[in-house]
Amino acid sequence: MKMNWNKWVSTLAVAGALLTFAGTASAHVTVWPKETKADSYERYTVRVPVEKDSNTVKVRLEFPAGVKVGTVLPVPGWTYEWEKDADGRFKAITWTATAGGIKPHEFMEFGLSAKNPGEPGTLTWNAYQTYADGTVVEWTGAAGSDTPAPTVAVKEGTQAADDHADANKAEGNHEAGHAAAPAAQDSSSSSGSTLPLVLSGLALLVSVISLFRKKA
Repeated sequence: MKMNWNKWVSTLAVAGALLTFAGTASAHVTVWPKETKADSYERYTVRVPVEKDSNTVKVRLEFPAGVKVGTVLPVPGWTYEWEKDADGRFKAITWTATAGGIKPHEFMEFGLSAKNPGEPGTLTWNAYQTYADGTVVEWTGAAGSDTPAPTVAVKEGTQAADDHADANKAEGNHEAGHAAAPAAQDSSSSSGSTLPLVLSGLALLVSVISLFRKKA
């Protein structure tokens, strides 16, 4: 009986560690979708969670080279300011809270529309998250680091299939807000962030079933 109890405690400990890891991994600043097509128009969503016991009051995002950002989705309670390079291209944007900002255990999403570069590759979006206590978290690290920069993979697209979609997205870039885009985007991003939790739950269930079979 003592051995079975020890196995039960060990199983719970492993499951708890998996769930904790999944929660931590999903708390990074990310840009969605995680995959897009070259030379196409895309509606990007910047997801900003709060990891500290302090409100997030400012978010700065630097745009990857070759990405031409055209419009921004207004967010109630926030203002935004563009930064341009010497050629007049938008190179960064800073969102600043006008009210309380993003509270602990909350997240917020900011929307942008842009034209992708013509070649496949990886887009790196450096982000800077400022908290009310003055702390600034720089999401500029390599993949696997404590503060990885958000990245998006750019895949080769078939021109024939993309022409119609590009035309629709280009037209949509001139409409304030992209009203219909957030629902579809949120569906894909939510499934990506919840997958680790589902896998952890299944691992726990298998472990419990195995334990009770041995006990029987």
